[in-house]
Amino acid sequence: MKILAIETSCDDTCVALASQKGDKFLIEKEIISSQTKIHQKWGGVYPTAAKREHQKNIVPIIEKILKNEKRVEGFSFSEKKLTKIETFLAKDGLLKKRLLSFLNNSVKPKIDLIAVTKGPGLEPCLWVGVNTAKSLSYFWNVPIVGVNHIEAHILINFLKDGKILDIKKYMPAVCLVVSGGHTQLILMKDLFDYQIIGETRDDAAGEAFDKTARVLGLSYPGGPAIEKLISKYRNIEISRCRNFEINLPRPMIHSKNFDFSFSGLKTAVLYFVKKQPRKIRKSKIFKVCLAKEIQNAIVEVLVKKTIRAAREFRAKSIILGGGVSANSSLRSVFKKKIMKNFYQLNFLVPEKKFSTDNASMVAFAGYLRFRKFGKDNWKNLEADANLIIGT
Repeated sequence: MKILAIETSCDDTCVALASQKGDKFLIEKEIISSQTKIHQKWGGVYPTAAKREHQKNIVPIIEKILKNEKRVEGFSFSEKKLTKIETFLAKDGLLKKRLLSFLNNSVKPKIDLIAVTKGPGLEPCLWVGVNTAKSLSYFWNVPIVGVNHIEAHILINFLKDGKILDIKKYMPAVCLVVSGGHTQLILMKDLFDYQIIGETRDDAAGEAFDKTARVLGLSYPGGPAIEKLISKYRNIEISRCRNFEINLPRPMIHSKNFDFSFSGLKTAVLYFVKKQPRKIRKSKIFKVCLAKEIQNAIVEVLVKKTIRAAREFRAKSIILGGGVSANSSLRSVFKKKIMKNFYQLNFLVPEKKFSTDNASMVAFAGYLRFRKFGKDNWKNLEADANLIIGT
């Protein structure tokens, strides 16, 4: 089986081509067009600009991915279908122009399934991917399946070195999905059987990294920028940091529920920096020490709540997903805590290239969904910015 996957939930235009045979699942190609530099001046993703970039990039990327792929012999071009797609995309001029030109000059590739992220995410961005995938599905008569972005972040953990793991062995699992837009604790009872047990009440952890990094004068995205700064000056003595008396809050770390809150941390950082004399604010040592405390505060809350949830729900595994799961400190603290206190607990964390948004995870999740539930009706497939896992 060959799968074409599309992911446009936020600011990366991602397209992948995967193949499945037996218990093997191989990512043959993937192209990711990043918009990071475009959004840096805003310190976050600007939805209108993100949508425009998706519209510009998605068709050329699909063309590149499918170049040199085998074609279906005897495929008949349909002017009627092309006209229907033109009507269907009437409100999306830029995408319509590029997509119709591509289809008008294309032949049907040998693909068996199209998987596309349908939510959650930024709605203008999601619609670019969904409309593109629906048009391809209809024109080429290829089955389509919509994928939940959060679910894809979780399920990619069950693909290791091209082999599909036995998912039942790891159930039940507590999944921490943490990114710029999401911070959720999810109890995974079985494949496609989920229960959200905790989520952020305000800012996501990734958003807290972004906003506090901006206070420090660091670039977007904030998490990698903070981690890079800490790594560059990792030999700074702890005693030098103590001189600044930096003690940031760990919001809701002791609450009995599994919810999160990071807006207070962001505010605490802002006020703390404002109180410092100009000389200290401009000090590189001060920035490094504050960056360390910001990262420690976020990591400690995430780890403590996740491990407590794993204990309470008697989980066999802890699973990480989302862009913040690429953070080396988060991974390291989890491993140390599990090895020290819960050595029988499985710890699944994605390859760093699969932590951030990518179409490979959409291809894999789409395949698993298609295997279980079959195809979706392309006419009824819609983007849903607030899509909840398990629905």
